Amino acid sequence: MILDPLPSAPLGDSLLAELTALYASNSALHRLTGDFPDPEDIRPGQVAATLSQEWEQPGTDILLARGSGRLIGIAVTLAHHPDPADPDPWIGLLMVDASLHGQGHGRRLAALVENRFRAAGRTAARLAVLANNPKALAFWTSLGYEVLDHREDRGMRRPCTVLRKDLTTP
Repeated sequence: MILDPLPSAPLGDSLLAELTALYASNSALHRLTGDFPDPEDIRPGQVAATLSQEWEQPGTDILLARGSGRLIGIAVTLAHHPDPADPDPWIGLLMVDASLHGQGHGRRLAALVENRFRAAGRTAARLAVLANNPKALAFWTSLGYEVLDHREDRGMRRPCTVLRKDLTTP
């Protein structure tokens, strides 16, 4: 698996089609998040708008995970949380094509993101899991992330669990 940054220039039709298929494959996640009006019918324009909103945050990286000639997943990271008291980078999204769930791709993608943080001199990472997503909480805690706090997310005020992982040892 390799990670490539998503170019900030306008997305080509073929790349947008790949990204739309990735987002559409995860309708169960989108039913939990409420990020799309109809999780069963995600459109290219909606995906482009979602990615454009991500780019608006300073310090955002959108990383595409590829392997075997196809798009496997996506990770969105923030170098700095909007709260200045928070010193850690954040994983805002880590999503793997739903047809590939259970094959270890999520673990590999998370490890690659953590390695990018380490290479940048960062010593920990944080993320938030929606309270209504116990599968995601189990996934992240299995990777060594520990519960730090319970609060609402900044955008939609949904209840979340904030997790943190020390990255000083691989």
